[in-house]
Amino acid sequence: MKKQILLFTSICLCLFNCKQELNFSPISSINDTIPQRQLSEEELKFWHFRDIILDTIPGISLNRTYDNLLTIKDVKEKIVVAIIDGEIDINHTDLKSKIWINKDEIPNNNIDDDNNGYIDDIHGWNFLGNAKGEKNKFVNFEITRYLKKLKPYFENKDTLNLNSNDKDLYDLYGQINNRYNDRMNYFLAEKQNYDLLFTLYFNAKKKLDKYFINKPFNVKDLDSLSKLGLKDVSESDFEILINCLANGVDDNYVINEKEHATNIIEKVLSLSFNDRITQGDNPEDIKDIDYGNNSVNGHIEYMSHGTKMAGIISGINQNNEIEIMSLPISAYGDEHDKDIALAIRYSVDNGAKVINMSFSKEYSINKEWVFDAFKYAEKNNVLIVGIAGNLAYNLNLNNTIYPNDNENNSADVSDNFIMVGASTNNLNENLRSSSSSYGNIDVDIFAPGSRINTTMTNNEHTTSGGTSSAAAVTSGVAVLIRSYYPELTASQVKHILMNSGIEYTFNVKVEDTLLPFNTLSKSGKIVNAYNALIMADSLSRE
Repeated sequence: MKKQILLFTSICLCLFNCKQELNFSPISSINDTIPQRQLSEEELKFWHFRDIILDTIPGISLNRTYDNLLTIKDVKEKIVVAIIDGEIDINHTDLKSKIWINKDEIPNNNIDDDNNGYIDDIHGWNFLGNAKGEKNKFVNFEITRYLKKLKPYFENKDTLNLNSNDKDLYDLYGQINNRYNDRMNYFLAEKQNYDLLFTLYFNAKKKLDKYFINKPFNVKDLDSLSKLGLKDVSESDFEILINCLANGVDDNYVINEKEHATNIIEKVLSLSFNDRITQGDNPEDIKDIDYGNNSVNGHIEYMSHGTKMAGIISGINQNNEIEIMSLPISAYGDEHDKDIALAIRYSVDNGAKVINMSFSKEYSINKEWVFDAFKYAEKNNVLIVGIAGNLAYNLNLNNTIYPNDNENNSADVSDNFIMVGASTNNLNENLRSSSSSYGNIDVDIFAPGSRINTTMTNNEHTTSGGTSSAAAVTSGVAVLIRSYYPELTASQVKHILMNSGIEYTFNVKVEDTLLPFNTLSKSGKIVNAYNALIMADSLSRE
């Protein structure tokens, strides 16, 4: 009897262990386009969860992952993902239960209880603010900051007789000056357009006030009134208001866009605007860290990007695998390298295992600070996910997207950073998102980044697109891997994501030509959660 009990116990243990092992075959590469049926609105709603074989949709196979793999696996560790971005609506119904709480800090006692250098940092830290609770809304472009530094340096120099170091710097100065002028001209034209819209819109409304006595009106009302041939209201007045109403343009939109366009010229592109006056720190001193505040969601009404990224990442993690740490550094303009570096270090020091950075800029003044932060994260086993950018650049030729883990296509400074391009749900030549940058030196992999359903501020929902969304999707899959296989290193997770993706070899549109999709990134693949979990399971058993 004792032998039978032991045998039965042994069989049960064997069955349990066999059940835990993911003995499934991975999805193979796709060499030809698969005929794609017309997708329903329901299928499109969360198309990035779907599967290339089961659904003929080039998603990440998330539904298949949960239905087949994760029914037999338990979460081993809840993963903290740091979202270095704009502010996050931490009170959103879909997010509030997943927000990271610093348990070593006592809320609102104005004491740094955990001695990490940040007072009352309950959910993260806002690097855009100060102790008074004030925050930056507009900051310079990086080209504006660069021009501030270089213009005075070369103003009194004999530029015809420069040494080799100054000559290289002068060439950079010329590039930046040209780019600055291009942007200034673009935004001046935009400002003129919004100034004109403001004038025409409110002049027309003023003329119509007496006919509606300040009551709201619609397109039908205006159509009816226009047929009366009013002498004091012109045809163009009716036309401007009808077009605005038809396109959802109201008073607030016109006022806000005019103000925004003005701030771009007077702050973001202004050489005289000090974009650190709010923080009061020295942006050229990485050791000057006494700035910021703990309010990570105070200005969500004008910055929704962080909330969107949080929704995408948390939406992929459906078994309570995640906690979201909010680290706002993004305003209108470009992020400071100092804030990027310090936010990465904060993430590492406070327990994050995945860092999502869905932002980019074309230049980087203090990139060495960011490189050092990458190395610090690698040393502490933290994965960083970044974006290829939405400028449709061939980064093999135009290596000007930051943050990046190398300079001028040289060797990577660390092996814990993964750069992501954006793909679509089209199983044809439009598989690459037309705005996504690409290149098999810098871009590691692609991920769904078109019409991705997610959270919006004030308990709303929306769709999001671009390489920002693609990076967030990738971060979500990385969290899955790390929550079920926490013993794997950041480098291993990076290479699992790259090696386990689905390779698509058919031609896609790239500028004015067609190229095989698998030549557009280092891996040639699109992130796939199903394959990634199978590979992670196998690697964890070696």
